[in-house]
Amino acid sequence: MDESNLAAVWLTLKLACLVTVLLLIIGTPIAWWLARTRSWLKGPVGAVVALPLVLPPTVLGFYLLVVMGPNGVVGQMTQSLGLGLLPFTFPGLVIASVLYSMPFVVQPIQNAFEAMGERPMEVAASLRASPRDAFFTVALPLARPGFITAAILGFAHTVGEFGVVLMIGGNIPDKTRVVSVQIYDHVEAMEYAQAHWLAGGMVVFSFLVLLALYGRRGNSGWSKS
Repeated sequence: MDESNLAAVWLTLKLACLVTVLLLIIGTPIAWWLARTRSWLKGPVGAVVALPLVLPPTVLGFYLLVVMGPNGVVGQMTQSLGLGLLPFTFPGLVIASVLYSMPFVVQPIQNAFEAMGERPMEVAASLRASPRDAFFTVALPLARPGFITAAILGFAHTVGEFGVVLMIGGNIPDKTRVVSVQIYDHVEAMEYAQAHWLAGGMVVFSFLVLLALYGRRGNSGWSKS
């Protein structure tokens, strides 16, 4: 594996780790609200969170380019703050990846919170625990399987992104060229041996992720029986 491939792998892992951490931080309060609220806004908010599941990546990438471009709201704000433009930069890639992988993190955590039910929080309240203490000492430990699933899916989905990262990040070596884009470059250049190395690695990685995910579910089901 040559230097450019190693750089793409390193950048992909760096992006996936950062995006997964950010998604767990951002997605947890969203999942908690969706699991507990009875507001009429639950439907629209849930639909917005799940939108990347059905929206073509190029559509999301296009609108992110418009919003973060020189004439967009975000683009004008970042320029006024002296930060420049986000498209074709690593921070822009992080933002796009967070938005695109959001449902893969929010939904497993939301399901875990919903499966927990109301009873644990009611018991914690009866023991005079504040809502904040009950959340951190009761809800989070009970929802731990959902967090593990969310972290696995969020990380894996970020590693496998192509359309959004190409639209927002472009193809800049050592800055925005991730593994999926690197494979595309090798195929375009008819460098099939190099493409095989990276593509084969992605297949093995995807299999191991699914094995870990379904292995956990199988073990949980076995222990319950």
